[in-house]
Amino acid sequence: MPFLSVKNIEKNFGQTAILNGVSFDMEPQQTLAILGRSGCGKTTLLKIIAGLMAGEGEIWLNGENIGHLPPQARGVVYLYQEALLFPHLSVFENVAFGLRLRKTPTNEVQNQTEKMLVDLGLKEHGRKMPDELSGGQKQRVAFGRALIIQPRLLLLDEPFGALDVETRAQMQFFFQKVSQEQGITSVFVTHDLKESLLIGHQWGYMENGHLDIFNSIKSFSEDPRTGVRTEVDFWKKL
Repeated sequence: MPFLSVKNIEKNFGQTAILNGVSFDMEPQQTLAILGRSGCGKTTLLKIIAGLMAGEGEIWLNGENIGHLPPQARGVVYLYQEALLFPHLSVFENVAFGLRLRKTPTNEVQNQTEKMLVDLGLKEHGRKMPDELSGGQKQRVAFGRALIIQPRLLLLDEPFGALDVETRAQMQFFFQKVSQEQGITSVFVTHDLKESLLIGHQWGYMENGHLDIFNSIKSFSEDPRTGVRTEVDFWKKL
């Protein structure tokens, strides 16, 4: 049984079809990287899986049909391009927020949050406020806040799109490291071809509300829509 099974998801805005029977399966501890142009339905798909938007179809997570559950009961975390940290809370309290919301005992909050800050490479920044952080540091805090509550599924919507090239590369490495260490299952939406190849275990290409899944880099690369051939040909000509 797949860890995540999305079946025939459909969504219309008025007379316009945004998603047309999108289906895919995922195994645990894998990342599905979805590529596609703006407006093709990627963000809509993530929001439906997260429960932030209504849609037709079924969503099964670890054998449970979660499609009827409210967002907070799904065990799913959705991360945006913007870190969306609480500006009035320190780095420590931003990371600890989910634990406090669940009324976790104070000593456990302290221990778990301190460990997460070490894992994030932010041990010395716990008392800082969000406006004192760089873009990459803010994204690490957002990741920490999401991961500390141990979500069953992580949905990422262009999480590194606003970062400069060097910081983006650092965050890609960080995401790979944390995903492997914590056994994270994730759906990662991106416009960046290289990023999709780097972080994915399987790949998707979305176009006009349809999603095609590729289980190997070879099959993904051979599809002309993905742009891999064009990229390779460009570098060959230099």
